[in-house]
Amino acid sequence: MLNVDSIPKAEIHLHLEGAAPPDLVAALAAKKGVDLKGLVQNGRYVWRGFSEFLAAYDAAAAVFTTPEDYEALTRSILEGLAAQNTLYAEFFVSPDHAEATGVSWAEYLGAVVRAIEATEKTHGITARLIPLCVRGYGPENAKRVAELVAKTAHPYVTGFGMAGDERMHHPRDFAPAFDLAREAGLKLTAHAGEFGGPESVAVAVEHLKLARVGHGVRASEDPALVRRLAEEGITLEVCPISNVVLEVYPNLAAHPFKKLRDAGVKVTISTDDPPFFGTTLTRDYREAAETFGLSAEDLRGITRTALEAAFCDEPTRARLIKRLDEAPLAS
Repeated sequence: MLNVDSIPKAEIHLHLEGAAPPDLVAALAAKKGVDLKGLVQNGRYVWRGFSEFLAAYDAAAAVFTTPEDYEALTRSILEGLAAQNTLYAEFFVSPDHAEATGVSWAEYLGAVVRAIEATEKTHGITARLIPLCVRGYGPENAKRVAELVAKTAHPYVTGFGMAGDERMHHPRDFAPAFDLAREAGLKLTAHAGEFGGPESVAVAVEHLKLARVGHGVRASEDPALVRRLAEEGITLEVCPISNVVLEVYPNLAAHPFKKLRDAGVKVTISTDDPPFFGTTLTRDYREAAETFGLSAEDLRGITRTALEAAFCDEPTRARLIKRLDEAPLAS
């Protein structure tokens, strides 16, 4: 059997609050007297259906109300990833969410950065941050968030993106926000092609000038779009198990990961909101290998694709790729 544990990995589609370990959420809730109403049972999140997932996500995220909470959260996630032989991780972070909990963007960022720096020293894992605007909050708020992030000018804040309901607003409405981020030197991604069809990917790429697409798997339904993604070298941040759990596809065998990869599209493997979906990065790598017939070298190649697409500076990228190349070959 393929030893996936020993394969160096990279995670480039991961929501910070969505990766909150259930035990940490339960402990903070107990400390603060918050009733989670059965959200965490036997160390796992309990929910059914997409609406309950969104409610569960919000309930878990709501227990993080201080900079110290965010520092503990980030440290816990990175330590878990490092234990899976993960070289690099990118977190989606939300200034809007930080503000809603009463933590300023500066405090939120400072806490997360402290954890990133500490964990790199102790565990050797590197991480960077991609602030998101929320599509449902509208174009004007997206522009406000982009302006806030552009003013930050922090070396660990390397990208800008958008999440939320793909059916709300048109991507062209968010072009001013993405233009601001681009002019500030940030690299761009946006969620599309998960619940929206291939057209959601096409218009996001066209109007927002993306380097990567979050999910993007529904692009597989349009051969011309698949060719365009391959020709333009646009990377898809694919989250296979997330797509199955949220019923984008009935099972992994029906997932278009292999179809996209065989067509020359740059695809990676990530987890999205792993504890909510009962997965880990190692599990996603392993099940992708078993389902799509991937070898150890294929998986290392997928990690390389993620590092090549990472929103980090070139010296950091070169250092990470060197670590990948020097890692022992998995059996």
